[in-house]
Amino acid sequence: MWGFYLSEGVAREWTAQRYVTCVKRVLTLYLEIGMHSHPPRIGIIGIIGSGAIGGFYGLMLARAGFDVHFLLRSEYQAVCERGLSLDSAVHGALHMRVQAYVSAADMPPCDWLLIGAKATSNEQLAPLIVQAAAPGAKVVLLQNGLGVEEQLRPALRSDMHLLGGLCFICVNRQAPGVIRHQALGAVNLGYHSGPATDCGVALVNEGAGLFQAAGIDSQAMPNLALARWQKLVWNVPYNGLSVLLGASTAPLMADSNSRELIQALMAEVVQGAAACGHVLPEGYAEHLFQVTERMPDYWPSMYHDHVHKRPLELGAIYAEPLARARAAGCSMPRIEMLYQALSFIDNSDRPA
Repeated sequence: MWGFYLSEGVAREWTAQRYVTCVKRVLTLYLEIGMHSHPPRIGIIGIIGSGAIGGFYGLMLARAGFDVHFLLRSEYQAVCERGLSLDSAVHGALHMRVQAYVSAADMPPCDWLLIGAKATSNEQLAPLIVQAAAPGAKVVLLQNGLGVEEQLRPALRSDMHLLGGLCFICVNRQAPGVIRHQALGAVNLGYHSGPATDCGVALVNEGAGLFQAAGIDSQAMPNLALARWQKLVWNVPYNGLSVLLGASTAPLMADSNSRELIQALMAEVVQGAAACGHVLPEGYAEHLFQVTERMPDYWPSMYHDHVHKRPLELGAIYAEPLARARAAGCSMPRIEMLYQALSFIDNSDRPA
């Protein structure tokens, strides 16, 4: 701790005015030292799409003392009345009153915007994101699949930075304003586009530091496209099969037939990624397979969307990877069949 000491003799010789001047100077030095020994101020953080993903990360950041603002729709009234609650097997129970809004126009200009809503709603979200964004805002898409940044980028201002965020977490929404967190929690960041002159390196590191300060594991990803293919290795089999077979991860991993199918689907993703120029690390699929065996039983997010008759994220998780692999001369027949079956289910869930 910084401080200073005046001997009794010297202090007696000083007038009161000089003593006050000295104190002011020392305090100014103290503040300057403090400013240089702490990370720069992050500014205002906005959460758009405050379901399981947005709610979890937003709450963790708010708990860490960041200025976080939540844009809500259907859950607005419940959150205003009761706040947000998190039941986490990792971080314990957390309940907080939060700064909630039903309109982006009422939010303060946000320096960071975390987009937790599904990619199926990007077209409707784009005007809200622009409205809530401060000049030079950093927008982080916490979404699954391929092509989500390319879909959103044309709707953003040229001064806005766009980053991808890949979440490795078992979390779901239990009720309006109530989130259950079972395991994991890391979110890794990569730069997509914007006015950054260093390929976004500084901003990605700043964003990772933001999550780390909230007790969340976060790493910078130098290759966002490669990282998105890596995430598909898990998302393609487990999300789709949970809907098609009506099974969570534990029974899927307990049956020899579904285990074989999961591994075959994973292998096709790896092949598709390689055909598109993204060679995944050796043994990556097997690593995710083993991680899932050790996880608590988990219902993937697509299953919850199916149960609640919400649109399934088929475009970003299946259609876009299939199209890119096909253009590169790679066939993924099992993924194609899974996509067709899920499309039938998705269409049946929402009659025309």
